[in-house]
Amino acid sequence: MKATDLLCSRRSIRKYTSQEVSEEIISEILKTGMYAPSARDQRPWHYLVIRNKETLQAITNIHPFSSMLHQAAAAIVVCADINLEQSEGYWVQDCASTTLNMLQAIHALGLGGVWLGVHPREERSNGIVKLFGLPENIKPFSIISFGYPDETKPLPDRTELWRIHNEKW
Repeated sequence: MKATDLLCSRRSIRKYTSQEVSEEIISEILKTGMYAPSARDQRPWHYLVIRNKETLQAITNIHPFSSMLHQAAAAIVVCADINLEQSEGYWVQDCASTTLNMLQAIHALGLGGVWLGVHPREERSNGIVKLFGLPENIKPFSIISFGYPDETKPLPDRTELWRIHNEKW
């Protein structure tokens, strides 16, 4: 499969089989996240890997759109260490970049996943901080729910040429 086909065919998958995901695959997903672009190469990210079903359930009490975690094999909570920032505020773009890299890796590895936004929702951030006992300098950004897919989704045509502007608006 061409890389562009892989990138365009990724869909948000919210239904999973009961099959476990190996540590090797999770390590590969995390490694891919660490190769994401980062402002000034600051790489402020940290990852919490969650496999415990009770902990996954606890997240559903914090995040209103996380019911797929009941079926997920695992989740990754993407966080930023603001002490590692070299350019203030760019941790948001950096964490978005690493989140997307991992979602693409999940798809490339034959798994399904979905991005659950945490930042900038204060109630979600506070809940995650409390649940995991995050230090003050660690800011939760997103949660990636994933597992082996138990659904397929059609590929929509999202080519919208009217959004492309050349040289000037």
